[in-house]
Amino acid sequence: MSAQPKDSTRYKEIRNSKALRDFTVDERFEAGIALRGTEVKSIRSGKAQINDAFGRVEKGELWLYNAHIEQYAFGNINNHDARRIRKLLLHRHQIRKITQALEAGGRALIPLRLYFKEALVKVEVALCTGKKLFDKRETLKKKAMMRDQDKSVKFRR
Repeated sequence: MSAQPKDSTRYKEIRNSKALRDFTVDERFEAGIALRGTEVKSIRSGKAQINDAFGRVEKGELWLYNAHIEQYAFGNINNHDARRIRKLLLHRHQIRKITQALEAGGRALIPLRLYFKEALVKVEVALCTGKKLFDKRETLKKKAMMRDQDKSVKFRR
């Protein structure tokens, strides 16, 4: 008997669509996240949003703010709060590195994507520098030029 095809909708990743537009990414880290059971079920069904989320260091620990994980539809009275603060799990030397970068100023800790790695939920966070308006316009022009080049290459074939 042949194996059943895997359900591709089950392994979703939630991306931060604003991050690459508004920030230049300097350094990336893969962090675990402390979640409740109903939060994991909501993420598995794709009901999460990290567009407005950011990270902050408090008392030597990393915390994720403004990440919206919708309440689980089949949950009971013990369902989670949608915008609660969640702890990020990293090695101590990584937390120290992030803390030094944030204290130096001009950088922010932004989550880029939320995904499953086997059975665990991971968050890819990055130390980012904010873009100015002219930088955003320049990247839009480059994207448009690349799109036009791709169209011309396809047309020639």
